[in-house]
Amino acid sequence: MDPRPRITDEPVLSRWMSLEMGRINQGIVEIRKTLAELLREETPASVTKEGKEYRFRRDILLQMGEKLPGPLHRRLRLPLLFHFNPDVKDSCLLTDPAAVEALKILGEIGSLRQLRDGKLWMGRAIVYSLIRKYPTVVQMVMG
Repeated sequence: MDPRPRITDEPVLSRWMSLEMGRINQGIVEIRKTLAELLREETPASVTKEGKEYRFRRDILLQMGEKLPGPLHRRLRLPLLFHFNPDVKDSCLLTDPAAVEALKILGEIGSLRQLRDGKLWMGRAIVYSLIRKYPTVVQMVMG
């Protein structure tokens, strides 16, 4: 009898998935800056969890800066982080009140949408369209 666990065993798969999600999350921005800070930078950038430079597209930041009110510039931290959980098949989680406010003003979500218990679930299709529409300004966190 082989004492090693099989690759198809639930604990083995869970451990492997956890390791892979950790690797994917290395590209997530570690120190999120406000929109106001990024607009002041000639080459807007931050640092990822793995220590690499993460550059924001300045044209997207300027577009957001024009549409969003000044006070929100100082509260909105970028990139917007949507949390992907493999156990939830069709939605991602947003927990940032300033991000919700910004998405409403930008017309990306309805004005009646709101955080409940500090959470807003959004359909993955909507999140993917936000990633395409606002490249570098939206990231998806795994796990």
